[in-house]
Amino acid sequence: MARKKVVSIEDVAQAAGVSITTVSRVINKFPTVKDANRRKVEEAVRRLNFKPNLAAQRLASGSNYTIGLEIPRYEGIFYSFYAMEIFRSVGIACDALRVDFLLHLTDGKTSVNAAAVGGVVFADVINNRHHVEDFLNAGTPVVLMNYLAKDVEVSSVSVDNAGGAKAAAEYLIHLGHNRIAFVTGDMATQAAQDRLEGYRAAMKEAGLAAPEELVLQGDYSRKSARTAAEKVLAATPRPTAVLVSSDDMAMEMVSAFIEGGLKVPEDVSVVGFDDDPVCLYGPVALTTVRQPIKEMAHAAVKELYLRMQDPDRQINKIILPTELVIRDSARPPKKSA
Repeated sequence: MARKKVVSIEDVAQAAGVSITTVSRVINKFPTVKDANRRKVEEAVRRLNFKPNLAAQRLASGSNYTIGLEIPRYEGIFYSFYAMEIFRSVGIACDALRVDFLLHLTDGKTSVNAAAVGGVVFADVINNRHHVEDFLNAGTPVVLMNYLAKDVEVSSVSVDNAGGAKAAAEYLIHLGHNRIAFVTGDMATQAAQDRLEGYRAAMKEAGLAAPEELVLQGDYSRKSARTAAEKVLAATPRPTAVLVSSDDMAMEMVSAFIEGGLKVPEDVSVVGFDDDPVCLYGPVALTTVRQPIKEMAHAAVKELYLRMQDPDRQINKIILPTELVIRDSARPPKKSA
């Protein structure tokens, strides 16, 4: 029985009436291919049932289409809504572009294997800034995600964390709260610093005090949230509202308040940050600030992919807006008797 002939890239090029290079560019989704040529190649690929060996092509060309994601490691990272959304969204974006995805969790001492990737997305920059600089100095395409580097020429896709926290604080102020506590995230992160800045800006503009005893230290963990809740429960006078830097912490505080004999939002209002879908199904549907995690991840991967095609592409610093999502965990404070 005669063996079926394997269709080659040369066969596709001949059938489409284009060069082998053009076929390769279409297969690897280069954005610079003319639409007419792209349609010819795609039609020839379907008609001939061509199965490209992408790995062989990339090895032969010396190019590397693997995208690395480096993210600082912290306790409970695989239980974090934010982190899992980042992993999932980056993976989906890479799959859509038909590129490989390499995840690297770092403690600041180790970085993505430079030989294994064609570019790197850094999700947050804490104690690994030197890794960013090393890759940039080596000429490796880099994009920062959830971090705006104002003093480094590098593309970034970040979220308006300060604006989101400010809008949430302004909403509580509008409801009539004037003693509003704030629970920080890990202050080593830019996001946590910006959210604290937004809270303080709203309080200042409203002519309200934001003393240090109202700023409670958290680190995005549920343990730190419970400690903060205990401080709120013991405070005299007690805050009538709490703005929390993540939904994970906010929901833990809601549980602690209920255990301590308070009703949410009747006795204390709580607002979170993230818009974790789980927060719809707790003791009370959580009012929160929605940050566009999926959109941020997709934009970062796309920006990196384009930089991998064109290293001289202009630097882009994209800041995505947040959205206040009003649910049931915040209401006007009780009137004094």
